[in-house]
Amino acid sequence: MLFEKKEQLTNNPLASVLKQAGGIILGKDPQIRMAMCCILARGHLLIEDIPGVGKTTLSHVLASLLGLQYQRIQFTSDLLPADIVGVSIFERESGTFRFHAGPVFSQVILADEINRASPKAQSALLEAMEEHQVTADGKTMKLPEPFFVIATQNPSHQIGTFPLPESQLDRFLMRIKLGYPDHAAERALLKGEDRRELIAKIAPAMSVENLLALQADVTRIFVSDALVDYVQALVNHTRDSARFDTGLSPRAGLAILRAAQAWALMAGRQQVLPEDVQTIVPAVVGHRLHPASSSEAKVLDPAQELIRSVAIP
Repeated sequence: MLFEKKEQLTNNPLASVLKQAGGIILGKDPQIRMAMCCILARGHLLIEDIPGVGKTTLSHVLASLLGLQYQRIQFTSDLLPADIVGVSIFERESGTFRFHAGPVFSQVILADEINRASPKAQSALLEAMEEHQVTADGKTMKLPEPFFVIATQNPSHQIGTFPLPESQLDRFLMRIKLGYPDHAAERALLKGEDRRELIAKIAPAMSVENLLALQADVTRIFVSDALVDYVQALVNHTRDSARFDTGLSPRAGLAILRAAQAWALMAGRQQVLPEDVQTIVPAVVGHRLHPASSSEAKVLDPAQELIRSVAIP
């Protein structure tokens, strides 16, 4: 592993990434750590919040600090799947069609305001996010590694939004919200240098090789049988309880485990603890778990309700 003890984290590129990101996205250290956890777990991240709170800035900062190729796709109502994947164009000189790759062929994709595009355009990302490949004109093409999608989403009550279908939401390992900055952070933003100018000065704090090694390390974080029992108990509770509309899928259970492994690695530990699971559960299940409309007691926060209802073995 790149680091084995918590105190060694300060000498690790990961610590530099977190510190520098926190110096630009002020007052949002928990969200930055959760986003980095998602990357280490090889997942995709959905950021849901109102415009102007730093969703796009966070994605650009992480891509720059990790030294990854970055493309932004602005999702609009007239966006077509070909605008994302690419298109074959006939070349008169050769008499053949030549495929021109779209912006999806990058290591980090920012799908900005993803729910402003039509479901047809949204679905163009499904294969890419799940299989890390795209199919066009009958040919399957691999995407670069690592491949990571950060999608921003405006609140569904805003004008001109299309709700993401369940199949699309399930492709995102985590969903987070940034929220407004606190008073001190907002004052520093108002008096400080423009965030875009700061991003332009960023040098990569981690190599692609470092990132791939950390992602591989995540899979080697030890998960005890008792911890697996706890995750299964969480998943089974959502299926058995009348307070939830539908239960969590096996994919959701795998997502909880992998995210917990990544969180343990970030803490410098080689074993997942129940506290790791409880920390990441809201981000992993928040967009997958919905309260049942027939439930007598309204569930305001399904994730916290789940954590409170299931005891640690």
